[in-house]
Amino acid sequence: MNRTRAALAAALLITLTAACSATEEKQTTVTVLAAASLTDVFKQARATYEKSHPGTKLTFSFAGSQELAAQVRQGVPADALVTADTKTMDGLKSSTTTPVTIARNKLTIVTTPGNPKNVHTLADLARPDLKVVLAAPEVPAGRYSKKILDNQHITVKPVSQEPNVRAVLSKVSMKEADAGIVYETDATAAKTTTVEIPPTQNAVATYPAATLRNAKHTKQADDFITWLTSDEAQQLLRKAGFEKP
Repeated sequence: MNRTRAALAAALLITLTAACSATEEKQTTVTVLAAASLTDVFKQARATYEKSHPGTKLTFSFAGSQELAAQVRQGVPADALVTADTKTMDGLKSSTTTPVTIARNKLTIVTTPGNPKNVHTLADLARPDLKVVLAAPEVPAGRYSKKILDNQHITVKPVSQEPNVRAVLSKVSMKEADAGIVYETDATAAKTTTVEIPPTQNAVATYPAATLRNAKHTKQADDFITWLTSDEAQQLLRKAGFEKP
């Protein structure tokens, strides 16, 4: 009898182990390269998505769009790409499927808490007494900022040009700079004061998403991008301050 019980217990253990192994094998990790300005909302979206897609695990790599493009060109293993502008995505046509727009964003001026230097307009950013930090021209946020300033014939001499919009926000929030230009969505969660840029002077950032042609998990990447256009995902993006695509 004891031998029979032992045999049954062993068989049960083998069955459970096999079942667990099968479950692990079915778990697919989808790697998404995403613009730095999507950091907070995508981290929130991960839990929601994985709950409704139990076989898929999302992992994100956040950086400036130009850095993400460089990674794609270098063949860094990834399944999907989401940039903060169409120009960067268009430059990768041979490496991606047809992109879809998932959101839009606008820019805003941020200052150190309380706005002690009394920054109220874009023109104020040209004042010599201000330490202004901007995203580098190669970065979408930097390109949009330059466009905004050029259109208003405003010359700003930044104390530094950062590799992504989050770095700009960090410099201002840590009081290493008096002001900067970032996306509205970044400013909402930061310890900074926001100064609105009038709609007639502002620029609109577009966020395209696409599956990479060398993706290891093409179907799962396609599913995630399709989900980003769903009502569930769009509600999360709206809540985070992004505008409809």
